[in-house]
Amino acid sequence: MKKLFITPIKGYQYISKMLPANCRYYPSCSEYAKWQFEFNAPHKALVASSLRILRCNQFFDGGIDYPVVTFNSHKASYLLTFNHTCGKMKVIYWFVPKDLNHSQYYILKDFNAINTPSSS
Repeated sequence: MKKLFITPIKGYQYISKMLPANCRYYPSCSEYAKWQFEFNAPHKALVASSLRILRCNQFFDGGIDYPVVTFNSHKASYLLTFNHTCGKMKVIYWFVPKDLNHSQYYILKDFNAINTPSSS
């Protein structure tokens, strides 16, 4: 189901590489939407992405605006356990707690993990 939403975004990103960058935010609106659809339910991702695109205009200053995802404690503990038990792995996304309850997380992407060759 995720691929249904992410594929058109990737197509847009491929075409937009040929045009000058003009997004007021980091990460760009298309990257924000892609991350939202990767980690959120489709209805939540669609709302968050639409609101972000509506804010991307001259009336807003722009700046850094990382996507926020909500995990229940079970899913968050699974992610931590999975990362702990697998040994050496590439980290592509970092989940940084937004609140003290550890229910909401900012998504940050580690672009170095993608661009470095595998050491195996």
